[in-house]
Amino acid sequence: MPASRDELMGFFQDLGISVTTVDHDPVFTVAESGDLHDRIPGGHTKNLFVKDKKGRLFLITTLHDAEIDLKKVHQVIGAQGRVSFGNADLLMEVLGVEPGSVTPFSLINDREAQRVTPVFDAAMMAHDVLNYHPLKNDATTAITSSDLLKFAKACGHEPQVLAVSAQAQASEVQG
Repeated sequence: MPASRDELMGFFQDLGISVTTVDHDPVFTVAESGDLHDRIPGGHTKNLFVKDKKGRLFLITTLHDAEIDLKKVHQVIGAQGRVSFGNADLLMEVLGVEPGSVTPFSLINDREAQRVTPVFDAAMMAHDVLNYHPLKNDATTAITSSDLLKFAKACGHEPQVLAVSAQAQASEVQG
């Protein structure tokens, strides 16, 4: 049984992680979330649940406007061959969320099996505060980037912070 929002909030509390949550109408795409960006401070995000040719699963989390080259991202994240999107059934089985509600907070549902490799874009992690759905797309929860790492590690995952977006790759070249 996937974790509920209350269980997620309890997990944050147990870890000493302070978050704030704003309830809103459900949003299914980044395009639908535009007005939330004005109302909720911090970096707004998107999540890609993908698998490689060998069936390895990745959750790529970036800023909402990041450009990801799906033909090349496998080279950055260490996947075997090009990646493709995982289907809704696999998403529910592994992370316990539905399409439109994908979030790094769903790692709470992969604590035992450890099937997913979380990949956090370096450009996203440069933000102090980041926003994600708390397991359903009818709310947004703000968390610091350092607490996001703490959360992922508490779920038994070692997140990779990599330059997966065009923006992060450009700043890497300039840096």
